[in-house]
Amino acid sequence: MGTRCGSIDPTIVSIIAGIEGDIPAAKATDILNKQSGMIGVSGVSSDFRDIESAAGIAGGDVNYRAKLALDVFCYNVAKFIGSYVVAMGGLDAVAFTAGVGENSANSRKGICRHLVGLGVSINEGLNDVRSDDEVVDLTGNGSKAKVFKIATNEELVIARDTMAIV
Repeated sequence: MGTRCGSIDPTIVSIIAGIEGDIPAAKATDILNKQSGMIGVSGVSSDFRDIESAAGIAGGDVNYRAKLALDVFCYNVAKFIGSYVVAMGGLDAVAFTAGVGENSANSRKGICRHLVGLGVSINEGLNDVRSDDEVVDLTGNGSKAKVFKIATNEELVIARDTMAIV
């Protein structure tokens, strides 16, 4: 998450309160909701573009906290995918969409790297190519599941839903 901590042990509230000098639980909760997640780990921003830039994805100096934030993000997304694969009894496809899924080749590659045990392979050459196509098949050779990048147009969906209601 951009600023929130995500899934944590509930005792973390009292731990943070103690670390911060016995602050009230409400302040510790505020830290977990507004100063954690990607911004807390990276120390840079909650915006993936800023974090990727700081991590040296496009070259330049590497901020290791920003790199760590991206690594943690990719691991956690892959972990959630794995839990859903178990719940669904298998995997047919992985679809990357919305802001990060559509626009971050680095995140797609990092997530798929964690999914090799499930037989998922991404075509890194295609993954690195910017495309305006609605659906891009990024499936790598030998992948047991399809890998797609799917464009979103949330404004269009909202407009269509509004028209259907009206």
